[in-house]
Amino acid sequence: MVTTTGPIDGLDGLDGLDGVPTQRGAGVDPRIHAEGVGPVRDLRGSAARGPHRLGWSAGDIVVVSGLPGGGKSTLIKRATEGGGIDSQDARERWERRMPAALPYAAYRPLVRVAHYWGLWRKLSSGDSVVVHDCGTQSWVRGLLAAVARRRGRSLHLLLLDTTAEEALSGQAARGRRVSAYAFARHRGAVRRLLREAEAGRPPAGCASATLLDRRSAAAVTSIAFHG
Repeated sequence: MVTTTGPIDGLDGLDGLDGVPTQRGAGVDPRIHAEGVGPVRDLRGSAARGPHRLGWSAGDIVVVSGLPGGGKSTLIKRATEGGGIDSQDARERWERRMPAALPYAAYRPLVRVAHYWGLWRKLSSGDSVVVHDCGTQSWVRGLLAAVARRRGRSLHLLLLDTTAEEALSGQAARGRRVSAYAFARHRGAVRRLLREAEAGRPPAGCASATLLDRRSAAAVTSIAFHG
């Protein structure tokens, strides 16, 4: 079931898609826990109905995806207790150690190793975790889904749907721009994730998907685990 609290492009006026009923105006409160409201929940356009407090079961894994500069790191830092696992944190730690004149590309492999090592340690603990994911590498979600299955829990997608202009503005604000090639790859990956979610199908390995735009993401006050 697709439970929506905002419009989905291309689906207006349809009662369902591929046999999946679409609920509109069903009185879903965007402040309730994310679980139990169907495999896909659309909170885009619902900023005025916030605050949004998103919650999943203890031991579950939440992966946050979206365009570079779209607000993933900001959301994780603001709403997640403990800050989650964010590759940006690993990059900033290494930047502080490296000479300012040294380009990031020279030590990017070290940043990636540090990030995935920290992620693996957190996953091995069995704790709930929120993970920053660029979305372009499906193997990362596959790994997270496999870990969730082994612990008898679920993987959930939290997808930020921002425009290219919003994302580029976010990159400019943080002083880091990705290349045109990399940005195009990110846009393609996010479009694929959105198409699946808007059709009522969470991406492979995910038990659910929650869609946010920039304004509704700003209304999220908590990403938590309970039980």
